[in-house]
Amino acid sequence: MSKVLAIDLGGTQLRAGLSTAPAAVEHIGAWPAPAGLDDLRTTVARLARAHGATRLGISVPGTARGARCLWIPNLPWLDGIDLSEVLPDLAIGLGQDAQLALLAEASAGAAKGLSDAILVAIGTGVGSAVLSGSRIVRGGQGAACSFGWACADLDDPGHDRDGWLERQAAGRALDAIGRMAGFSDGRGVVAAARAGNTDAIDALARPAKALGVSLATAVALLDPQAVILAGGVAEAADVLVPMVRHAMERQLPPHLRGVRIEAGAFGKDASLVGAAFAGARGQQWDEIR
Repeated sequence: MSKVLAIDLGGTQLRAGLSTAPAAVEHIGAWPAPAGLDDLRTTVARLARAHGATRLGISVPGTARGARCLWIPNLPWLDGIDLSEVLPDLAIGLGQDAQLALLAEASAGAAKGLSDAILVAIGTGVGSAVLSGSRIVRGGQGAACSFGWACADLDDPGHDRDGWLERQAAGRALDAIGRMAGFSDGRGVVAAARAGNTDAIDALARPAKALGVSLATAVALLDPQAVILAGGVAEAADVLVPMVRHAMERQLPPHLRGVRIEAGAFGKDASLVGAAFAGARGQQWDEIR
């Protein structure tokens, strides 16, 4: 198999790995996110030459279709850019980061063997993806199933860059909630809740309820076999899942309440591993084989 250069491109960091078998990615480094298109071209071309890679898999924090980036909010210089024109010497598999994380989990991780699953990745924002009938749902603009924009508040005025659920339960919201409750940040309030601190548990009740109610809508629509948690929230699954499940099940009929919720197998590397799978398969990476 050809060597695949796997890139997980985030708003602040570019992580790279090398793969000859997609589920096994060798980390080769992490750098600040490129400052512009020329910087990205130079970095990727240099890494591909140095490691003899002929294929590129790349996850981006936004929407993409084919080899073209459509809307990358934190890296707007990528909007509308066709990466096959920027990097013509590489065969490219490009996808939204949560969709590629689910590609990894469905191909070789926590969702392996399932035909229907939901992945929710909570970090700085909320990323999400859906596996339906053994295919990852991409949508017309590569933005299908963006649950971070789910809303359970009729009076919410909306926001151009952050969805309602992101403003309730993403990393920045958890940090703010933790500080308001007297803890250092989101990690601090989760650690205190794990230790049984009632103030911390109370502080997490609202974001957990927001996540649970939003997931109930998704489960009711899609009837998945599992909900996979990725991103920073996966590390807090032992604390959050019971609260999330309680809120979710209150909004579901009995026959849908048994869906399992668990942390993904690849943790923070899920999008990087998914990029390796996408690079190996090319632009038609969405069918699970």
